[in-house]
Amino acid sequence: MTIQGFIFDLDGVLTDTAEYHYRAWKRLADELGIPFTREENEALRGIPRRESLLLLLKGRTYPEAVLSELMDRKNGYYLEFIRELSPRDVLPGARELLQEIRAAGLKTALGSASKNAREVIERLGIAELFDAVADGYSVTRQKPAPDLFLHAAALLNLPPSACVVVEDAEAGVEAALAGGFYVVGIGPQERVGRAHIVLPSLAEARLSDLCQQLLHYAAD
Repeated sequence: MTIQGFIFDLDGVLTDTAEYHYRAWKRLADELGIPFTREENEALRGIPRRESLLLLLKGRTYPEAVLSELMDRKNGYYLEFIRELSPRDVLPGARELLQEIRAAGLKTALGSASKNAREVIERLGIAELFDAVADGYSVTRQKPAPDLFLHAAALLNLPPSACVVVEDAEAGVEAALAGGFYVVGIGPQERVGRAHIVLPSLAEARLSDLCQQLLHYAAD
């Protein structure tokens, strides 16, 4: 196996926008009179907007037009909050790893279910470190289906077996494995433990170390 590309999730990997998502969902839930906790917000990690809304509604039913308005309202709140983002909000080690990958001549793509992914990486000042962006507009089936990562690999003109996905959500890890990718999981073992490599963060991640560890799986 020769690794030729990396595909990065956004939230929880490159920056922590989970707090902004929580604040936006919480504001919407308060307006609807629905209890919503930080623990419940964790269950929305890596889940597309519509599915997240249905989980927040806890079985309450609304016409499709109302669901669409609620999603738009939440997104409006989120966009208000992410205007606070700046290059200071890139998580430790993320920019350095991206730069190391580019310096090695490897390709990079973003693979995020967020429909605001392009704006976020622009505000973070890392957009120029990506060769391609696959986001919430790119495919119909979102994680845990592998479609988003397969689309990202196609944009890089690489097969999944030559790409490493970096993910922090269980749904994202499942999607990457289903697509035939190598996976680096960021976060606790109980959440991303099925990944080939599990790291607490990218703070100490080095390209040479990751490639060396993944060679072990290629040899199996």
